[in-house]
Amino acid sequence: MSLKYLKKAAKTPETETGTAQNVVNEMLLKIASKGEEAVREYAKKFDNWDGDIVMRDDDIARIIADVPSIVQKDIDFAIKQVTDFALAQLQSLKEFSLELHKGVIAGQRVIPVSVVGCYAPTGRYAHIASSYMTVATAKAAGVKTVIACSAPFRGGPMHPYVLYALKRAGADIIITLGGVQAIATLAYGLFTGKPADVIVGPGNKFVAEAKRVLFGKVGIDVFAGPSEIAVIADETADPKMVAIDLVGQAEHGSESPAWLFTTSHDLAEKVIQIIPSLIDGLPPLAHDAAGSAWRDYGEVIICDTREEIVELSNNYAPEHLEVHARDLEWWLTNLSCYGSLFLGEETTVAYGDKASGPNHVLPTKKAARYSGGLSVHKFMKILTWQKMTREASRDIGEITARISRLEGMEAHARTADYRLSKYFPDQNFNLGEEVKE
Repeated sequence: MSLKYLKKAAKTPETETGTAQNVVNEMLLKIASKGEEAVREYAKKFDNWDGDIVMRDDDIARIIADVPSIVQKDIDFAIKQVTDFALAQLQSLKEFSLELHKGVIAGQRVIPVSVVGCYAPTGRYAHIASSYMTVATAKAAGVKTVIACSAPFRGGPMHPYVLYALKRAGADIIITLGGVQAIATLAYGLFTGKPADVIVGPGNKFVAEAKRVLFGKVGIDVFAGPSEIAVIADETADPKMVAIDLVGQAEHGSESPAWLFTTSHDLAEKVIQIIPSLIDGLPPLAHDAAGSAWRDYGEVIICDTREEIVELSNNYAPEHLEVHARDLEWWLTNLSCYGSLFLGEETTVAYGDKASGPNHVLPTKKAARYSGGLSVHKFMKILTWQKMTREASRDIGEITARISRLEGMEAHARTADYRLSKYFPDQNFNLGEEVKE
């Protein structure tokens, strides 16, 4: 494959993980040992919060009472979009039963988990959208208890818009906590007595590392890293549109990669020229984040053919992938590794992040090679069941006994032997040679 880098990243997300691992391991050990006491200490240390951890209904009502009606209307619209898409996903999951062999009946049940922990970050920005993306999807899946966490906002109570979104989306319990201490609280069931079966939601590298360490004790949505965007563009693309979208995601943070894959050298040069002026026009917080991200993690790569771009893009497996090119159906058919795909300049990652419907909690750091984004499927257990007649044991039991003995598992074989001797006492079966050693 012939690639030309007009801009190559100086760093990768993996280069920044060491510090997070050390900090998270130390915090989790302390919380596992000291429980709620340690959580309160961390809440005071990192967020200057010593108020109630579990929010009371009257406090929630008081805080959200002053949320402007236009804000409520926008959030309610977005919640409906997310809920409707999640319910459609739920309809794609079916329970069934079938007869696999005469007398052998097997089936599938689809059951939601009992408790879900939803994390909504509130650091550089108030992540209103993350609040309803996780909670609304879990409730659409039929989860009985959804516990939502978000940090105090800049030293005060939870951001009222985040709180409104959590409540309207259906959170049953709302907790004022952020960071590693929030993830540990959800996993261990601190303050609520309800350990989460699954924890979902985006966060910084410390939150992501806490979820990774706790995976196994609890389920998680994805192994997450900093937000990513890749844009595929050909000579028909609008350079300013491409540049705006790249900067739009670089705003997430100083470690957020932004990649352009193109067959057009002219377009690539124009995008590189435009991006600095777009960054310079941002307010200070976004300017610093996007500027660092583009400087350290931005890449512009020129390929000879669209087939080469597909191979390159599938290798990068970006969290968000936009296509600004001809023949969108061809790209939809051929691209296979991405968190979510945005076809045509008319849509953009920001639409998906906020209000279009599909979930914005998506895999990063190449996890899209094997995983999709958050959906109702993450909250559902696909359970199998089986039953069979005694007649069916004639075939299944004989084969099971022989295979078990080939594997050297005599006790397994004898569970079949006994049934065959009980159900068919007058028949002889080829049960294989007994295991002697």
